[in-house]
Amino acid sequence: MEEKKKLWGFETKQVVFAAIGAALYAVLAIATNMLQLPGAGNVSIRPAVAIPMFFGVAFGPIVGFITGFVGNILADLLSGYGFWLWWDLGNGLLGLIPGLIYPTIESYRASKSIWKAEIFVVLGALVGMGLASLSEMWVSGADINTVIFANFLPAFISDIINGLILVPLLMIAYAAIVERSGRD
Repeated sequence: MEEKKKLWGFETKQVVFAAIGAALYAVLAIATNMLQLPGAGNVSIRPAVAIPMFFGVAFGPIVGFITGFVGNILADLLSGYGFWLWWDLGNGLLGLIPGLIYPTIESYRASKSIWKAEIFVVLGALVGMGLASLSEMWVSGADINTVIFANFLPAFISDIINGLILVPLLMIAYAAIVERSGRD
């Protein structure tokens, strides 16, 4: 019998997945941090953003949030960027918002599930990078043009491109693993 997925469940299994996700996100983010977008304020092309998005979809919003939040803290600290709370929270939201569809996913291969994930990937990037970018106004004193054109648009566009391409691929790969192992 299949257990019912709890939206805000956070038990031992989710703790383990959050730790794995955060470590994976940090390592992959560090590997691509040097791919800075020209003219953008410390924004890199980060395919790793698909990790918190996928972990949210696959394991719930809390796991997605921790994966993005803790993973970003680790990646920034180990890359020498320091600690940027609002960007860390924004990366947490990248995972939390797609995680809101977690209880509704019946099959990770179903086009309906993939479309839902795609919509929530865009919403997660919009809210997460919106919060992070807007914080630059009171944290760094940036003006609205800098916030929009040097922070938000480069981060948002890069994140949705990476998320829209990689999250469905991760969902399909995860479905194959789940089917092969016989458990969820």
